[in-house]
Amino acid sequence: MIKKVKTGIPGMDEILHGGIPERNVVLLSGGPGTGKSIFSQQFIWNGLQMGEPGIYVALEEHPVQVRQNMAQFGWDVRKYEEEGLFAMVDAFTAGIGKSKEYEKYIVHDLTDIREFIDVLRTAVKDLGAKRVVIDSVTTLYINKPAMARSIVMQLKRVLAGLGVTSILVSQISVGERGFGGPGVEHGVDGIIRLDLDEIDGELKRSLIVWKMRGTSHSMRRHPFEITDKGIVVYPDKVLKRKTVVEIE
Repeated sequence: MIKKVKTGIPGMDEILHGGIPERNVVLLSGGPGTGKSIFSQQFIWNGLQMGEPGIYVALEEHPVQVRQNMAQFGWDVRKYEEEGLFAMVDAFTAGIGKSKEYEKYIVHDLTDIREFIDVLRTAVKDLGAKRVVIDSVTTLYINKPAMARSIVMQLKRVLAGLGVTSILVSQISVGERGFGGPGVEHGVDGIIRLDLDEIDGELKRSLIVWKMRGTSHSMRRHPFEITDKGIVVYPDKVLKRKTVVEIE
């Protein structure tokens, strides 16, 4: 039996038929405003509630801003940081400014993938982490798209080898059909795609599990909402890009 890691996101584990298989590296792909960061932060927070240490790698936002964003949903990670159950890897500031005083794990050269992996590996080992989020992995190869698959494969080897279950946030443009870099879909175990579509004059969020090694999963597109407590997915509804229908 493959052990599954529960996301804890309401409705999501039903769609995944129990959760994400342990050690899987999952690409969470979506355009702007789809809820990628909230989904990944909720995954980390729910892990902490289940006693699973987690690491959040901040590539797109200042670590202080990430903590503030999480706190807005009631996810105050400071206590877990003090207890050594949660850590932020600062891959945003390069150690410039006050970050070097407050952050324990800093990537100084953002163009050096080896340094990035070394800092990440150290943090995982220090905490005995079970969950890792990299937000967003696209930043690592945005200026060298030909390296996208290679970088994702390097990360997968390290993360799976360390025994963690990981979410790699991947950015795509509005209307883009891919997953955020040439070949990246072949280098991961799972893909969850988040979308934001205009339907009858209103923006609607939905997600679909494109693939997930080690488990069966819903093949339907399900609507979800962002509430003041985070994301809620509706496994009993299907979004058809034109309308939402109840499943009989």
